Amino acid sequence: MSTPASAPPAPGGPRSAVRRRATQQHQQNVANQRPSSTRAAGAGGSSSTMLKLYTDEAAGLIVDPMVVMVLSIGFILSVVALHIIAKITNKLIGN
Repeated sequence: MSTPASAPPAPGGPRSAVRRRATQQHQQNVANQRPSSTRAAGAGGSSSTMLKLYTDEAAGLIVDPMVVMVLSIGFILSVVALHIIAKITNKLIGN
């Protein structure tokens, strides 16, 4: 068995190795530039879509926030009142 005195040169020579290294670095740079999530890419919470909800350009019914608050509190109070009325009538009728 004979052993070679030196290792054979890499296929393509040193130019090929430089090209491979440059291509690998370019691919890493491209991968680093891509957003890692859909939120970073601008979907699902971007400020331009969120702002459309609160402008006059939004389609649909425009309701003042104070009106929504009053209606919500009114609904809660009506549910509480119905529970109280049900308790009172149940005690009166149950006896």
